[in-house]
Amino acid sequence: MKALIYHGIDKKDWEEKPKPTINKTTDAVVKILKTTICGTDLHIMKGDMPAVTDGRILGHEGVGIVEEVGSSVSNFKKGDHVIISCVTSCGKCEYCKKGMYSHCEDGGWILGYMIDGTQAEYVRIPHADNSLYHIPAGSDEEALVMLSDILPTGFECGVLNGQVKPGDTIAIIGAGPVGLAALLTSQFYTPAEIIMIDMDDNRLAVAKKFGATQTVNSSDGKAVEKVMKLTHNRGVDVAIEAVGMEATFEICSDIITAGGHIANIGVHGKSVALHMETLWSKNITITTRLVDTVTTPMLFKTVQSNKLQPKQLITHHFKLSQIIEAYDTFGHAAKEKALKVILTNE
Repeated sequence: MKALIYHGIDKKDWEEKPKPTINKTTDAVVKILKTTICGTDLHIMKGDMPAVTDGRILGHEGVGIVEEVGSSVSNFKKGDHVIISCVTSCGKCEYCKKGMYSHCEDGGWILGYMIDGTQAEYVRIPHADNSLYHIPAGSDEEALVMLSDILPTGFECGVLNGQVKPGDTIAIIGAGPVGLAALLTSQFYTPAEIIMIDMDDNRLAVAKKFGATQTVNSSDGKAVEKVMKLTHNRGVDVAIEAVGMEATFEICSDIITAGGHIANIGVHGKSVALHMETLWSKNITITTRLVDTVTTPMLFKTVQSNKLQPKQLITHHFKLSQIIEAYDTFGHAAKEKALKVILTNE
């Protein structure tokens, strides 16, 4: 089969790899129908995750058709149409029983990281019974790709961790796909104001269409000043960091009001200063989290009922064999006006 192979910092290729096989009785092999590229994949390409080794197939999102199942798999069979969760969970260990699937003792986020991932014609999925979701006939595959990762990530790590409440003023720093997913799902809780902060005017315009009440371009270095003016110098109740940089985390620290929540989503490849000298007395809660995908079934229902329409995040389409071109497009998002790209295995 063909797959996107990581060969070190800024090195990748579309090349032949052996088709995956069943390693354990709980495995399934899935033929990829549609997949995508995540900002985390770009972090890997930059060297932010040195645990990813040369030869790894990247990718942790997608929908497909079950090709083969191990003898212990009971919920799925050959031919089933499925969503692939970005998080693998055994469902039995101490962490899984707490709903912390991201810390599963035999899983977690391993696809495209510690084991071969979904940017390929086929992928092996460990613990298939707990790591796949059935797709009903007639469902929109492209919309459901967004359920693999970005929707539960934005919702769990941003909205739920940030404890967004009706009437809150919230700010989301980073109008990329995950930040926009947080924007869409935050509206479940009817915040009074949603301020979206980014350096890209195109993404800010998209955010306005998706429900942001105010937008702030941070390219001039005056984001904090602008947000404080918008909030009458009070600050925001919830600041959601959806980039993974020191500068954006510091914006969160500077705009949060007393008693507020800073919810970190972004993947940080470098250390970040924590300004306790200004935060210690403000009753601030700072939360971090890997997505656990515990909310995927609920989000699936909202997508199926059209209450949530993640397909609007998709801006570009490619054949899976065009993945190098797709990475170039996604990596130059501002220039290409790119959000999520869909790769179809034809």
